[in-house]
Amino acid sequence: MGMYFEEFSIGKKIVTGERIVTSDDIMKFADLTGDNNRIHTDAEFSKTTPFGQRIAHGLLGLSLASGLAWQTGILDGTVIAFREVNEWKFIKPIFIGDQVQVELNVTETKALPRIGGGSVMLEVELKNQKDDVCMKGAWNILVMLKPK
Repeated sequence: MGMYFEEFSIGKKIVTGERIVTSDDIMKFADLTGDNNRIHTDAEFSKTTPFGQRIAHGLLGLSLASGLAWQTGILDGTVIAFREVNEWKFIKPIFIGDQVQVELNVTETKALPRIGGGSVMLEVELKNQKDDVCMKGAWNILVMLKPK
């Protein structure tokens, strides 16, 4: 079972597991979304870009961050909704073979009794194996109150 609203305290830090980004991940994301930009899908073209190689879609990185956060179990059975993504910054590219991980820091909580839960603001950083921040921003999630 996940964490209830009352269990999220300002300053609490949660670190996810890690995941390696593969070429298959990128191609599946391109197929799913229809975003077949050659910087993601064409190795030869990508050699001519400033990155010198294929990179993952920025939104794939955001999606992986969400999945890694989910896999911690903190929201299993307690999340009401993913409410907002704020001030999301794409800082460094994610390359094929990068191992990514997410750090979540609770920065704000607000009880919302009328919905049976509360709002939790999380500062989110997706980092690679070198501990470089590839993207960051804030998520606002709605989480259930602990049953009485």
